[in-house]
Amino acid sequence: MTGVKCMAVLRALGEMNRPRIMRLLLKEQLSVNAVAQRSEISEYNVSKHLRLLKKASLLEMDQSAKERLWRGVPSLKEELAANKNVLELDCCSFRSPSFPGNQRGPPLKPGFIFPKRPC
Repeated sequence: MTGVKCMAVLRALGEMNRPRIMRLLLKEQLSVNAVAQRSEISEYNVSKHLRLLKKASLLEMDQSAKERLWRGVPSLKEELAANKNVLELDCCSFRSPSFPGNQRGPPLKPGFIFPKRPC
């Protein structure tokens, strides 16, 4: 992951509602309306969060004739499962117990792990 993309991911995950939205969309595909209902965030704000998460390459959107369905990128799901909910970036690692994945061992505190090198 390049430094520019790394910064986009860090920015995307830095707001408290976005990891919650990611958790929902790593489990299943949902529409904006369904995400808004489950997260108790307005549809307008959910749409803004989804666009930012997509720009950071964390989400994908499938558009059918009637609606747009959002989901977590499959490779991200695999990485989180393999790394016990730790997302490895070039510059640092991000861990979140709110992401679904391998839940063995003691619970992790959310947040950033020390940087590997500057972005």
